[in-house]
Amino acid sequence: MSPTTPPRAKHADLTRPALGDFARHELALLGAPCGDIQRLAAALTAVLAPAGHRVGYVDADHASGDADPRAAESPLLQAGAWVEVTDKIHFRRRDERRALDRFSQPELLAGANLVLVNGNHFRAQQQLVLIDPRKSLAHKLDKLTDVQALVFAEGVSELPDYLQAHLPQHASLPRFALADAAGLGAWVQQWLAARRAPLRGLVLAGGRSERMQTDKGRLRYGPAGREQRAVAAELLAEVCQDVFVSVRAEQAAELPAGLVPLSDTFLGLGPLGGILSAFRHDPNAAWLVLACDLPFLGADTLRTLVAGRQPAQLATAFQSPGNEFPEPLITIFEPRAYPELLRFLGLGYSCPRKMLINSDVHVLPTPGGDALRNVNTPAERAAAEQALG
Repeated sequence: MSPTTPPRAKHADLTRPALGDFARHELALLGAPCGDIQRLAAALTAVLAPAGHRVGYVDADHASGDADPRAAESPLLQAGAWVEVTDKIHFRRRDERRALDRFSQPELLAGANLVLVNGNHFRAQQQLVLIDPRKSLAHKLDKLTDVQALVFAEGVSELPDYLQAHLPQHASLPRFALADAAGLGAWVQQWLAARRAPLRGLVLAGGRSERMQTDKGRLRYGPAGREQRAVAAELLAEVCQDVFVSVRAEQAAELPAGLVPLSDTFLGLGPLGGILSAFRHDPNAAWLVLACDLPFLGADTLRTLVAGRQPAQLATAFQSPGNEFPEPLITIFEPRAYPELLRFLGLGYSCPRKMLINSDVHVLPTPGGDALRNVNTPAERAAAEQALG
């Protein structure tokens, strides 16, 4: 290899999702006895769950650690089972031998939009520090990497000197009493809202339009006579920070000026390929996906969708006209939808609607009129041209 030859890359240059040890949004609770941490986690969950948040919790079982390791196992695990799933009617339990690590943990907690962690046992990327003289943090300062707030036990109001030295920003940190779960819970909701993923727009214009027999993205309706892919991009620009047009690689060069192409990197998968390609481009954004065959769609409908967005769930969609299913091609997909879409692809499903139907998504009522009326065939095109002038 010559001195000027760059080294060969061994791996694809992928943008990785901004995950912590357990989830995208996680808070370690540490600085108090484990019983107090468990009670605080339960009290916070009681505030957050009714507001629509999916809260996960991670802890260690002290009793199991001190006892005979096989005594706590079920007969199936004692017999050598790798995993046991039990339907407890009102909840489900999964016991498995696989060790916890930074690869398995996010998978186990994929359904949660916030994970609370007992920081006495595990690390998390952000922390809520409990100030309690019964549990000194003097030897755990390495766990305090990004403290978000301070929580004081009853009768405690001062921060120990060693914490003041370790946390130069302590005076600006929010402070709460341990008993004030309502106040702390309200603050956590604001904390989550401030970390909501940015919303980017994606026009799906890379299909082959076989039923229409011509490129649907280049069709023009109404007096303005503008291409549908440009109209869709303009609508998205009103509610998104930026907009891309999903295309096949050979389409990118012929996009009109002002439209930004995002070429498919997942090929042969229809709309799913465009959505997955967008998440590969930016796995830390939420993507508002819009098909290019909705000539009756107006800005008000998109504003309704964005106003109804529920980031705690995998996606926000409208109910399709004429059935009870979510409409996948005018949908906000949150970052947590990316691995779920890949999981369904691994199961052999390339239809985004299949994931939406079988996942935790927020479905808004079908908008009135013809807002979601799509145009896929020459006959439907003729009817749309007549209606739109």
